[in-house]
Amino acid sequence: MHSSICQTRKINYDDLIDVQNAVHFTTWDSNIQLIIAFFVNVLLLIMGAAVFKSGAAKHSSIFGLYDALSNTTMLSNPILISVAKTGILSVLFAVALLASGQNSTITGTLTGQVVMEGFIHLKMPLWARRLFTRLLFVIPVIMGILMTAKDSISEQHFALNMLLENSQVFLAFAVPFSIVPLLIMTDDKRMMGQFKNRKI
Repeated sequence: MHSSICQTRKINYDDLIDVQNAVHFTTWDSNIQLIIAFFVNVLLLIMGAAVFKSGAAKHSSIFGLYDALSNTTMLSNPILISVAKTGILSVLFAVALLASGQNSTITGTLTGQVVMEGFIHLKMPLWARRLFTRLLFVIPVIMGILMTAKDSISEQHFALNMLLENSQVFLAFAVPFSIVPLLIMTDDKRMMGQFKNRKI
């Protein structure tokens, strides 16, 4: 996806300085986004660890964390209690989760578009492509909802939490299958020329 974003820039490929500038700014562009995402995830982990360590969360799920953040009587740490009373913790938690979900959806949609256009050479109108990729992402969610529709609320919460955990486990296994070939290709001097990876 980052490669496709780079290709949308107006670059004179015959001018080495222009190409160097494009690579430089694209590197900054992607690294700034990744650093922001890193800090959002770090803050979520720190907040979760603080709440779980304090004993406020009764069960280790997203719903246990939500209950702990919205119920100040469950918190034992005076700093957490004072912050939780303002409601800012639950708002920040909700915004972080919403931003994470939107980021995943947008990334998945754009990546699907790039794959369809670049590898499969499938040309579709923009509205049809968006509809297709979004419906494709919604199908597993609808299946999960239908499978737990007759369960109790606590069973639904457990199922949803397991779905979230299993999706992260899947990503942990899936990411190397895209990262390793990418590193091999970008480390190939024949393909990248002077822009091949540096050791760092």
